[in-house]
Amino acid sequence: MIAIIRISGQVEIKKDAAETLNRLLIKRKYHCVAVQEKPELLGMVKKVNNFVAFGKIDKEMLAKLIEKRGKLIKSIDAKSKKESKGKIDAGKIASEIIEGKKLEELGLKPFFRLHPPRGGIKSKLHFPKGVLGNHGEKINKLLERML
Repeated sequence: MIAIIRISGQVEIKKDAAETLNRLLIKRKYHCVAVQEKPELLGMVKKVNNFVAFGKIDKEMLAKLIEKRGKLIKSIDAKSKKESKGKIDAGKIASEIIEGKKLEELGLKPFFRLHPPRGGIKSKLHFPKGVLGNHGEKINKLLERML
């Protein structure tokens, strides 16, 4: 499972990179998605690695991310014409996502809106000195700062 966080804004991004970010559903700054590790998705991430931070997310951090930042898709009951509300079981949803289900199938929005990192971004250079690029397992620390 890979977490991808958009760090760079929308200014001065080439058209093909902007299209790739839109296809990954990362349309705004500090949006995050969790995707399976597939070759075609890794190619897309490689194309936009100058604008995002990414790395392998563990199950505990994914459950925490779903619990704090997961939003239900608004569904309207046919009988009462009102929005239905429900609770999110983060542990169960996290295990189903790791098995291969998508967030939309589970009734959640496909992205997470995060805060800017606590402590700030010291540099936007590539990792290890900055925040952009492949963080590996250390993406969990960055996500913790952004929750």
